Amino acid sequence: MEFKSLTNIESAFRHLRLFGIVFLCACTVLTCYGVWRAYDFAEAQRQKIYVLDEGKSLMLALAQDLSQNRPVEAREHVRHFHELFFTLSPDKAAIENNIQRALYLADRTAFEHYRDLAEKGYYNRIISGNVNQRLVVDSVVCNFDRYPYDATTYARQRIIREKTITERSLITHGRLLNSQRSDNNPHGFILEGFRVIENRDVATYDR
Repeated sequence: MEFKSLTNIESAFRHLRLFGIVFLCACTVLTCYGVWRAYDFAEAQRQKIYVLDEGKSLMLALAQDLSQNRPVEAREHVRHFHELFFTLSPDKAAIENNIQRALYLADRTAFEHYRDLAEKGYYNRIISGNVNQRLVVDSVVCNFDRYPYDATTYARQRIIREKTITERSLITHGRLLNSQRSDNNPHGFILEGFRVIENRDVATYDR
């Protein structure tokens, strides 16, 4: 009788130990699952950006890896620089404002090009001749395999005079350096070594 009692106690102890091990394993699995779900939720929340629209409403935007957008931003940076630098109207203040904004996007080579044109009286002729100059960028080709990134721009200029319109072909080249983002440089690039490869008339016709 005593032997049977000891056997029952030993069996109960084994069952209790097995139950304890199973319970501990279950707690471990649940804890790991909870930590994983919490991390996954936190990561998903990091991908959400709440934008305040002029202090009135909240808009939800999704964050993306910046490296995925850099090629698009690079081409947009180059395009914006050219539109500011080469789109001119017969207004001194408007010309200076556009050039000033363009120079925030490039290094000293762009300023030197502007200075050369100014010394040759180019901008004075634009004003005195009541000439409007519009630039349309056809394409921007960037090489992202090597840093700084080579950027070649193909564009067309329309020089609109009182009686004629002249179409010009414009090809430029430069290199893009990463830079600090700011209100004046939202894409975070600087165009260095800017030079004009081609700028020639392709057609002239009467208005």
